[in-house]
Amino acid sequence: QDYYGKELQKSEDLKTNACITSARPLLKVVRDALERIHEEVVARYYGCGLVIPECLSSCRILDLGCGSGRDCYLLSQLVGEQGHVTGIDMTKGQVWHRSGAPPHAPSSPRTLFPSSCQVEVAKKHIAYHMDKFGYQKPNVEFFHGYMEKLGDAGLADESYDIVISNCVINLAPDKRAVLREAFRVLKPGGEMYFSDIYSNQRLSETIQKHRVLWGECLAGALYWKDLYSIAEEVGFSPPCLVTASPITIGNKELEGIIGDCRFVSATFRLFKVLRGSWAGPGQVIYNGGIVGHEQELVFDANFTFKEGEMVDVDAEMAAILQSSRFADEFLIRAGGANAAALQGCCC
Repeated sequence: QDYYGKELQKSEDLKTNACITSARPLLKVVRDALERIHEEVVARYYGCGLVIPECLSSCRILDLGCGSGRDCYLLSQLVGEQGHVTGIDMTKGQVWHRSGAPPHAPSSPRTLFPSSCQVEVAKKHIAYHMDKFGYQKPNVEFFHGYMEKLGDAGLADESYDIVISNCVINLAPDKRAVLREAFRVLKPGGEMYFSDIYSNQRLSETIQKHRVLWGECLAGALYWKDLYSIAEEVGFSPPCLVTASPITIGNKELEGIIGDCRFVSATFRLFKVLRGSWAGPGQVIYNGGIVGHEQELVFDANFTFKEGEMVDVDAEMAAILQSSRFADEFLIRAGGANAAALQGCCC
């Protein structure tokens, strides 16, 4: 709370690149949506990856660690007026927001905005954005609270289609509780789509107690193998890796503390698949119906679906597609010439 609420005044105050989104091409619809977001909301954005899944029309989305609401207002436009986006964040503290500069840009001399906490920044711009988007009523809401205790904010069982988070689960001491709560609030077939920081080993107590490394999203990083075991324990399908990129520290003092530990920024997708929803491997054909991905859908690092092209998938992927919001976008059938060799490869 103190590091993000008081110490970081702008993205240039970060000591590493862990919380800075890598430059990646954006769909035009996303670029246009970003341009309609208030500059004060954009000014205090920190994130380690794109958290914009596909097929969002009319979905209910929960953003864990929403900060000042940038991703929420972006998704608000993509789900449409019939959809809904909820943001929750723990950050308190008197902070100042510098407007006008993107996260990777040099410091800007433009207006400084005071606010009591990041959630309040998000809340105070609801009317502005709804007017900008042409909506008759708000399709966003924001809560101050903890992602380990979503029930305290009144979030009910099976109430969301998608849960997202952008580089915040590492800040939670109890990762199991976060994934357990996300699983609880997701509808059957729902998805958790999230970017975060992972380490190549379990971290020493010295690293875990280092204040700056914790604020920089590194000291709380999960050992990547533990993500798989926790996801299975909670009830999710095996994690599907979407993208990953190494993190450089660029700070000799912090590098000396970290030693031989290595970190990556990675985006994963987890699904709440009902047991027995699909018996075995299958063949799928993408119909090309998703806006912005009409010709090709890059689902994860292992599966790319091209319009009209048959693809053999393992049982896990067949179950995901069959039980999720993607079901209407695919023709799915059992079997496949290479299906037996595909067991477990979706992750």
